[in-house]
Amino acid sequence: MDIKPKTGIRRTLQQMSRFQPKKAIGIGALAGLLALASLGLTSTLTAPKLQASDHDDGDIDVRSRALSLTDLYVFREIDQNPGAGQGDLILVMNTNPRSVARQQYYFSNNAQYDINIGRVANVDRAATGNPDLTLRFTFSEPNATNRQRVTLNVIDRNGRTAAINQTSNGGRILTTPLTATTPTLNSVTVRGANLTVFAGLREDPFFFDVEQFFRVRAGLANLGPAVGFRPPATAQDFAKGYNANSIVVRVPKRFLAGGNANVNVFDAWLAINIPDPRTGRFVQTEHLARPAVNEGLILNQSTLAAYNRLQPRGVNQAIVNEAKAVLGAIGNSPQRTGALLGAFVPDVMRIDTTVASGYANKLNALGAPAAGRMFLDDVIDITLGVLSNGAVTSDNVSYTGTPGNPGQGHRPLVPAFPYLAPAN
Repeated sequence: MDIKPKTGIRRTLQQMSRFQPKKAIGIGALAGLLALASLGLTSTLTAPKLQASDHDDGDIDVRSRALSLTDLYVFREIDQNPGAGQGDLILVMNTNPRSVARQQYYFSNNAQYDINIGRVANVDRAATGNPDLTLRFTFSEPNATNRQRVTLNVIDRNGRTAAINQTSNGGRILTTPLTATTPTLNSVTVRGANLTVFAGLREDPFFFDVEQFFRVRAGLANLGPAVGFRPPATAQDFAKGYNANSIVVRVPKRFLAGGNANVNVFDAWLAINIPDPRTGRFVQTEHLARPAVNEGLILNQSTLAAYNRLQPRGVNQAIVNEAKAVLGAIGNSPQRTGALLGAFVPDVMRIDTTVASGYANKLNALGAPAAGRMFLDDVIDITLGVLSNGAVTSDNVSYTGTPGNPGQGHRPLVPAFPYLAPAN
């Protein structure tokens, strides 16, 4: 069943522009608050497991954390680094949530890590979920120095593939081990374009007071005392001190556009593919674009598994029914529910490269964010405000933290590529 875009949510989503960009959950934040109770899943309300910004979505018995996506970031490099050259975009795929400090983690050597790009003729058009270009990363087993060899496969819309496993100077493309004092920056040449690739552990930039979120959620569901988020002086960031496995790519916009100077808008989404043990063929097991759209709209594990296999190119009736139930459970009218689905499904992250990057910097006619996402964008606060019509505005956690509060605050971003703070 196709979900047709609607525009009725646009005015509500325009509240986003009033928030200072800082952070990262998606539609899941408030959608989960009341939906669990309404769907008969109230036992989850006090469980310690987090489902936010895709953290832990893939951490199940049949899929390791190395195969779990956490976050996607897409932005113009000049918006992160004013001294950078014009025309380059930064794409970031984070995986392996809750990687503890001083522990070496690896990318799976049995998986494909995909960054998919779709070219968009008009920023207001509905997403198709069909990639024009895929940057696919595969990894070898780690060697004695904890490095993995990397192969970059560039796949066009017709399936033609260019496999690159050497840097521009003839060396191997390698990951950066935890013990390295400087990141390994791999310069590669692909079809005449110069790309830069980093792969390795960095500090997870995600931030959220998840403990208080559970209390707020229980109160809103009438299953506990009504409470708000803690003040900045005591709010706790659950991701503080954790790392993630990061793939960071600097890529010229003209390369993503296929050389067409008139293409300035792109859709991006992530996927992880693993071999089907029955056939040996690779199948998509997880999908991610905008933060927490899947966990927020889809609560049943079997339906979520189907969502991860199908998005962004397909959706079945079970997915539609559950998403509608979740959105209706928090007080959305059928019209507003349809508009929200039209804004967030198919789930892609759109970036209009003619405007400054930032999750709240631009909306398209569908009411969907259309300017990518940067590390400090506070998508949690933005989305909580949208879904609650302004009743909930902030969890009082930021990337930099509150002075005097040891429970939050991340290490400073580095001023140059790959920009993410070094691993803890």
